[in-house]
Amino acid sequence: MNAVDYDAELRLHTPVLCRAWGIQPRDHVLDIGCGTGQTTREAARTARAGSALGVDVAMSAIERARTLARAEGVRNIAFECADAQIHHFAPHRFDIAISRFGTMFFRDPVTAFTNIGRALHPDGRLVMMVWQAHHRNEWEVVVRRSLGYDGPAAGEPDAFSLGDPADVTKVLQAAGFTDVAFTDVDEPVYYGPNVAAALDWVSGFAGVGNALKRLDATAAARALDRLRGALAAHLRDDGVWLDSRAWIVAARHSERAL
Repeated sequence: MNAVDYDAELRLHTPVLCRAWGIQPRDHVLDIGCGTGQTTREAARTARAGSALGVDVAMSAIERARTLARAEGVRNIAFECADAQIHHFAPHRFDIAISRFGTMFFRDPVTAFTNIGRALHPDGRLVMMVWQAHHRNEWEVVVRRSLGYDGPAAGEPDAFSLGDPADVTKVLQAAGFTDVAFTDVDEPVYYGPNVAAALDWVSGFAGVGNALKRLDATAAARALDRLRGALAAHLRDDGVWLDSRAWIVAARHSERAL
């Protein structure tokens, strides 16, 4: 097993998000971009007389999520390998849609959130956590400086696509949501117990891989050395930690027809 995974990286973010949900015991919950299902399982436990459905585009993550839910005895839960942008959810099925950094990569955000909105009851809620702008996230600043790149190229995934509150508000309003609100989350991310583990974890980021592909072998090796040194500067007694900033975005789906 790897020294760090996504749940470990976000160990301080997840409790903050869970407290913001306001899930009720009989709620039916949709978890968008659920990964291996940690947040889905937490939602299912809270909605003990309701249910939780986790969706993700990665089948390997869904299979792992199902295994973990069975192992933990969570019964009011299901997982589907599905793209929330286009998946045909049952209309008005859910009371709340949640997401932990699972909504930033939609090709067409308005279409995607409109589709999610259709799955919500009238007046249903959306509560999601997204990264703030890249320059407010130390982990991204460190990566960019080390690799010498200016961020994703056109067409590449952008983890910070929902970082601007004004833009996000416009997107959600166009998708039929109202009462859009933002809560600042100032928690560090965990990259592993030592520098080697941190470098291995960060090297797996899509943005890092794309940046390294643009370099020749010598330049890529030098960039990784710089990254290793930068991560070493953030090593504490309890591992490698870097500052991050996120938003919890909350909104309510309008009853008007779209």
